[in-house]
Formats: sequence, C-alpha cells, structure tokens
Amino acid sequence: MELTLNNGVTMPAIGLGVFQSAPEQTTAAVEAALAAGYRHIDTAAAYGNEREVGDGIRRSSLDRSEVFIETKVWVSDYGYDQTLHAWDKATGKLGVDYLDLLILHQPAPDRFEKTIAAYKALETLLADGRVRAIGVSNFMPHHLEQLLDSTDIVPAVNQIELHPYFTQPGVQAADAEHGILTQAWSPIGGITFYPGWGQERRNVMEDPAIAAIARAYGKSPAQVMLRWHLHQGRSAIPKSTNPARIAENFDVFDFELSAAELAAIDALDTGNRNGPDPDEARPERFAMVIPEA
Repeated sequence: MELTLNNGVTMPAIGLGVFQSAPEQTTAAVEAALAAGYRHIDTAAAYGNEREVGDGIRRSSLDRSEVFIETKVWVSDYGYDQTLHAWDKATGKLGVDYLDLLILHQPAPDRFEKTIAAYKALETLLADGRVRAIGVSNFMPHHLEQLLDSTDIVPAVNQIELHPYFTQPGVQAADAEHGILTQAWSPIGGITFYPGWGQERRNVMEDPAIAAIARAYGKSPAQVMLRWHLHQGRSAIPKSTNPARIAENFDVFDFELSAAELAAIDALDTGNRNGPDPDEARPERFAMVIPEA
C-alpha cells in the first residue's frame, strides 16, 4: 500500500523503524524486513545506525530505487550550512547518493531560528534533487505555523508519537489542513513499554478492547493497531529486530476493520504523551554531536 505525498512522490505506508535498534542488530533487521516485503526504512542520524541500515539494504540485493529511505537531521546539525552537511553525513553512512525523505527530528523551539535555517537547507536539497521529499518530526500545530510563515515548501510528512493511547487529534487536523501526511512513530505503543520509560505506564499491546478485536480477526494486537493507522490514512513505522515480529507487522493487508471498531480504538486515547514534549528544551540531548562517519 502506497501513500502519495503532497509533491506527488509515493511512499510505502508501512516502514521498518530502527529507533533503539542496536547497530549490531540493525543490519539483520533491515535485511529481514526487506525479505518480508517492506520497501520503506526509517532511521535517523541520532539513532547511530544509518550505516547498518545501508548495509542491510545492500545485502537485500534490491535495487536502490526499490527502497524508500527516510532519515532525520539532528538538532546539533541545524542551521543552513550545517544541515547541508548533515545530508553529506547521512548519505555517506547509508552509502547512497540521494534520500527519499529527509526530515527535521525536533522543532527545537529554544533555537527555532536554526530550525528555520535547517528547513531552508532541506528546500535547497529538494530543489537540487538530492532528496525526493522533505518534512518534519514532532512538530505541534504552533511549530508548523511558525515554519510555514518563514519557508516556501509545505512539509510532506510530520512524524509524531501516535498510538491508540495518544492520538494527537489536534496535530492530525493541522497536518491535514496543510496537506501534510501524518506518520506515526511508536505506532503500536512501544513507547509505553520500552524499558526505562516508567513502570507506571499501561501497555497498549495488552489493552482488552484491542485484544477483543484481534481475536475476532485471528490477528495480533499489533496488527490491529497497524490496520487502524492504515484505515485512517497514516504512515506507520513499527520497530522490531525480531524477524517473526517484523513479518507479522507487515501482514496487515488482508483484513478490514469496521467503523465501529475504528471508533472503539479512537476512544482509547488518554491524551497523555509518553515520549518527550516537543516544547521542552533539552540542551544536553540537543548538543549530541553526530559523527562524520
């Protein structure tokens, strides 16, 4: 299943996410995903595994043009010239000469003038053909308005935390108003049960309403959540390094959820963010240097 971005570029709706995938596991995970039928891989400079993503793609023996590669510029590389160089670093590690989608990882409102300059660099990379589409991640509606007021090209994608316990309807509406595709990170609620993120959090994978729908279709809760994203027109990038889970997360095109089932999943929204608040400055994290190679 493909989604058409606002500049006419098509993108596979389901991609493999590699956030928190150790470099030594990433190559095998990418190889397994491509063998299972994925044609979209999402990584980021800040993940420290772009090189291994590139290795996995090459091991697949697929042509470069068959795999949609998405990566992200980290905050320490914001600024016009710095972001142009971030493209050099990313393509060098991935071993490619163009990117399908390059996005800004955070709005970084404590230095938004650098965020604007970084996005203008993305516009240059798009005009030069070095990227096929550009976008943002974790941008709230007020960040989007500030960006659109200062730049020329509407982002193709806004990648945000989005799962049944946190659906961000206001952000989705703002994206839709501007023709921006909403892409879900943590699409099956992984952020709610990653180690170290707080033991008080409820695991959406164990939600009884989702479990009941899954039983009705002979599917897993993860598959039901991914189908929910697809029905509602979103891109989703589930993360796994387990080959069986990777394949399971892609096996979501053979059933349809009813309007009542979609509404029941929507009703699970708690309004509680589990990942970092995009409006909070994180100077130490933002200062993380992305290596040259």
